[in-house]
Amino acid sequence: MLKIGIAGARGLSTMMGFEAIEGVKVTALCDLREDFLNAQAKQYNIPHTYRVFEDMVASDIDAVVIATPMQLHVPQALTALSAGKHVLSEVTAAVTMDELWWLKEAVEKSGKTYMFAENYCYMPFTQLVKAMVEKGLFGDVYYGEGEYIHAVPSLATYPDGTYTWRKYWQLGVRGTFYPTHSLGPVMQWCPGDRVKTISTYTSGHHTGSGMRQDDSTVTMCQLASGKLVKIRVDCLSPRPHNMTGYALQGTQGAFESARSDGGKHLLWLDSFGETVERAQWRDLMDYTEYLPERYRNATAEQRAAGHGGGDFFLVADFVNAIRTGQPPEIDVYKACEWTAVGLLSQLSVMNNGKPIDVPDFRNAATIQSQEIRL
Repeated sequence: MLKIGIAGARGLSTMMGFEAIEGVKVTALCDLREDFLNAQAKQYNIPHTYRVFEDMVASDIDAVVIATPMQLHVPQALTALSAGKHVLSEVTAAVTMDELWWLKEAVEKSGKTYMFAENYCYMPFTQLVKAMVEKGLFGDVYYGEGEYIHAVPSLATYPDGTYTWRKYWQLGVRGTFYPTHSLGPVMQWCPGDRVKTISTYTSGHHTGSGMRQDDSTVTMCQLASGKLVKIRVDCLSPRPHNMTGYALQGTQGAFESARSDGGKHLLWLDSFGETVERAQWRDLMDYTEYLPERYRNATAEQRAAGHGGGDFFLVADFVNAIRTGQPPEIDVYKACEWTAVGLLSQLSVMNNGKPIDVPDFRNAATIQSQEIRL
């Protein structure tokens, strides 16, 4: 039996995924809010509760889901790894560049599974595009976009008016503070590539939010191959949540995600046989025969886990990596690289969009190779 502990009640979003896998059980839940903790444990039939993370890690669990505020992700991951536990960490991976190096080194030393829980990479439509890229249907992919547009200023305060952690660690910094939802899927459409250089620009302050975070922020990413990726993060502009803002361009096709509720994910491929001048967009979801088999054959229980089954398959990949000892799809190196794009964007925007090189986390072996130069 693989025993799982969840830190932060927000991590209960993984419950249905774990429950759908034979030989896996969530046996522990940790949260500071005692009344809420006990109520959630009772609702989900979780036998053990903790208010102190270290106490939960000291128990007989095998793996921990870290779904606490982002400034706790690395300290808690280091504690869990040093105790011999596997880690599934929510986004972002860290809040400083030093933390990223600590995390990478701790994972390598521990020999345990660390997986980055970037669930946008597991949504069915992003997996469908990924499969079509792998089959060469887009030709040579050379440009992508990702957007995270979600107004959250109300989350910066508690009901009593005191500030939450988001006031400081998200809306209290400049740059693309929350990059991985935007970047993750696009990078999966560029297999084997990595972000080499970034430049960040903002719109400034117009909404009167009183936050250090600019109203809208755009980061341009040049990949090692020369491909270009644009990501936008906007958590202050007054507009409805836009969850799926993605685009992809290749030599033989293009993709545009739905930009509104009820909209369609749009696809055009040269193989449709139309001239570009007369080409018509088609519905991406009419081509689900290209979806990975496990998505096409997902059970109702698996789909119910969230994001069209994506939440189940993320958890399933984590469990499989533990059981096989194979690296997970979204490993610590991708977690560090994608998170670093946001952290380094803070330097770029405060230096008038100056290009900043992103370290190669997979191959950085010396202190010198970890340096950031302006």
